[in-house]
Amino acid sequence: MSGGLVALLDDISVLARAAAASIDDVGTAAGRASTKAAGVVVDDTAVTPRYVEGLDPKRELPIIKRITIGSLRNKLLFIVPAILLLNAFLPWALSPLLMLGGTYLCFEGAEKVWEKLAGHAPAAGEEKQAADEDQIVKGAVTTDFILSAEIMVISLKAVLDEGLNGSFWYLLVVLVIVAIFITLLVYGTVGLIVKMDDIGLALSRRESGLSQTIGRGLVQGMPKLLAVLSVVGVAAMLWVGGHIILVGLSEDPIGWTVPYDVVHHMEEAVHGATGALGGLLGWVTNTVASAVLGAAVGAVVVAIMHVLPFGAPSEGEDVAAH
Repeated sequence: MSGGLVALLDDISVLARAAAASIDDVGTAAGRASTKAAGVVVDDTAVTPRYVEGLDPKRELPIIKRITIGSLRNKLLFIVPAILLLNAFLPWALSPLLMLGGTYLCFEGAEKVWEKLAGHAPAAGEEKQAADEDQIVKGAVTTDFILSAEIMVISLKAVLDEGLNGSFWYLLVVLVIVAIFITLLVYGTVGLIVKMDDIGLALSRRESGLSQTIGRGLVQGMPKLLAVLSVVGVAAMLWVGGHIILVGLSEDPIGWTVPYDVVHHMEEAVHGATGALGGLLGWVTNTVASAVLGAAVGAVVVAIMHVLPFGAPSEGEDVAAH
């Protein structure tokens, strides 16, 4: 009996170690997947604050909360099950799907540049027209769906590319962890950004000279931060979208490797010729090349949607704001 008990405890110990290793594998996979999706996460974080800009400060956090819930619903109820089913039955469709989303990101970034150059962008300090909260949330969640789909497909491909492929349930757990982590990170950061001026105002009213200085700095720095985020958001759209297309062209079912090979050789040449800074400058080379490709693809789509006669908006129609 004692021997059987010892054997049972030994089996339990083995199972516990296996479970711990599995949990560690899941954590590792989720971490790597989140890192791979970082570019789109930056984009998502940079885009979202504009939805609450100019609204009643008391409604900012409630609106962000609703957008956060909508983002989680997008990921957990629609996107994750859909891409896992595609991976199981039509794995070749993941790359074209990712490229389609990348093209949309290129269009978003190029459209913002075109609006600025064409004078269609809102002037600085222009008052935002009061809008129904439901419409604001709907627009934000719709945009989030595209970005969330990109994040989750990139995350899935990162897990598969790292050789961490597993069962349907393993992938499901990894993607659910990534979805929750990234959503809370993005919208937690957005909430902090949009309330930064309120925090600064509260600090500026304290008796401490240091608190007042920090508070005034936050209040004065908020417009500059939003302006930087706007530029970063556009750059991230072009870079991430272009890189997705660059990689997607070289993969099945397209298999056209020439653009990817050219950029890869440029990256390797810079890496080998610049010594200690080779890794950083090689990455910059790849990023710039991806952004140029993204800008070119985006410009074509912008021309189709806005410039060419058959794509121009009807008279009196506002240029779509994204």
